[in-house]
Amino acid sequence: MTDSIRQRVHALGLILPTPSQPAANYINHVISQHQLFISGQIPLVDGKPAYIGRLGDSLSDEEGTQAAELAALGLLGQLSDALGDDLSRVTRTLRLGVFIASTAEFQRQSVVANGASNLLVNALGDKGRHVRTAIGVCSLPAGVAVEVDAIFELQP
Repeated sequence: MTDSIRQRVHALGLILPTPSQPAANYINHVISQHQLFISGQIPLVDGKPAYIGRLGDSLSDEEGTQAAELAALGLLGQLSDALGDDLSRVTRTLRLGVFIASTAEFQRQSVVANGASNLLVNALGDKGRHVRTAIGVCSLPAGVAVEVDAIFELQP
C-alpha cells in the first residue's frame, strides 16, 4: 500500500476534498508531542453543508451513515494537508469522536458512526483502527447531521 493518503482514498473510488477553512476563531489542526488533533469536520459537498437534519426525524440511518463517511472524508483531507500527504508519519489513529444530531429517542448512534470508522480503516488500514465515542446531540453547525473529530499518533 502507498503512503499517500490521497492515493489511498482514490483507490477506494473517492476524491479527497480540499480542506475546509475554519468558520470561526480556531485552527484546523494542531500537533503537540507526537499527536495530531484535527478539529471537527462536517459533511460537505462542493464546499457546502450536506445532510441537513436529524436522525430519528428527517434522516434515515443510511443517510446518517453517508453523512458520517463524508465528514470523515473531510477529516482525511485535513490529515493529508497537515502531514503533506505523508501517511508514513502516522503511527495510528488514537480516537475518533462522532457527534450525531438526533432526536431524544434515537439510539443507533453507533450504526451511524460506523460510516466514519469504516472509511478510516478502509483508507488507512490498521493505522485507521481507533477507539471511538458516538454521541447524540440536539444540533450541529449549519444544521448538519454529523460532525467528526480525531486524534492521530505521529512518528517521533
